Amino acid sequence: MNQNSSKSNAVEKVLKILMAFTPHNQAMGTIEISRILGFHRTTVSRILQTLKREGFLQQDPRTKQFMLGSSVVSLGRAVNQSLKSNLIPIAKPYIDSLRDALESTIVLEVFSGNVTLTAYVAEGPPPLRLIGNVGDIVPNHAAASAKVILAFSSQETKTRLIKEAEMSSFTPNTITDPEDFSNHLDNIKEQGFSVDNEETGIGVRAVGAPIFSHEGIPVAAIVVTGPTKKISGHINSREVRLLVEAASKISKALHSPVIE
Repeated sequence: MNQNSSKSNAVEKVLKILMAFTPHNQAMGTIEISRILGFHRTTVSRILQTLKREGFLQQDPRTKQFMLGSSVVSLGRAVNQSLKSNLIPIAKPYIDSLRDALESTIVLEVFSGNVTLTAYVAEGPPPLRLIGNVGDIVPNHAAASAKVILAFSSQETKTRLIKEAEMSSFTPNTITDPEDFSNHLDNIKEQGFSVDNEETGIGVRAVGAPIFSHEGIPVAAIVVTGPTKKISGHINSREVRLLVEAASKISKALHSPVIE
């Protein structure tokens, strides 16, 4: 084996060891990792110590088992920041075009941590401006964007956020029962889009469609909003069709796989 091949093989082993901790970051020891990957125990031990020293792994002093470390977290933050930085310029042409086609306000809202934030607003013609400002947090249990993002999130994320949510009533249409809301999310996922049917404000309806990362994870949503007499939210309506198409194009532009 030449030197370049040896280096390439070593790098592959490092990467495979790191990926062995996905997706749940379960604590593992040297012997277990060696068995799972079929690598020699001495090789695994040497790589683990290097990764620990560089902060990619951390070791429990009691059990001697390893988990992903702070350097991996830093990489994740960099990826998320890059996504947020790139998302708006990528999405903006599609959003502006959709605004012109529907003559309605279109909003880009991004999921960050446990909340969904307004990131960009393409205002429809006056007097149709019915949305808040960039940076506003929208309610997870009522806003069309937050609901559709949550509907396509992992079961763990859905369960946690439903449990943590303060399901305040904004209007008589707001869903405030956790079980009813969970069933509502299932319906949203099945149909592929969400509707805020006067749940955050009387006289206002919004429809949301999810945007997915390259990993197929919902990271944002685009929303068309307007008076209830203008926005129907019906599955066969023009605004739903064009909204879902635009969200799909943005996802593809982010190198996302097609989500069925």
